Amino acid sequence: MGNWVVIAEYYSDVYRTEFICRGLKTKDEALKALRAALHTYVPSKNIIEKRRRVYRFADQESYLVVIKGKLTEWECTLRIAELVSDSTDPAVAKRAIHDGAARLTDGPQDRIPPDS
Repeated sequence: MGNWVVIAEYYSDVYRTEFICRGLKTKDEALKALRAALHTYVPSKNIIEKRRRVYRFADQESYLVVIKGKLTEWECTLRIAELVSDSTDPAVAKRAIHDGAARLTDGPQDRIPPDS
């Protein structure tokens, strides 16, 4: 199983994260899937697309997609993410460390509560 995903983040009454593509094995594979989704991703809202603008952020790994509809404008951020910890599968963190993509000191980590 791959540890990389492509996600869409947007606000629609509440903040939402939608998984576009899961189970990608490498970062390069995730970036390829991300770039393919930039011009094909359709929001779950019914919007009749008139125009689409795509902005690349400086990190080169995330994009702002602005879709102008018939009546409204809709925005989302498309980006990649790597699964680096899974409380039900501790081997995930070991694989991420082994692949050199993450270290345990690279920020917050999920942990199993001591009383569970």
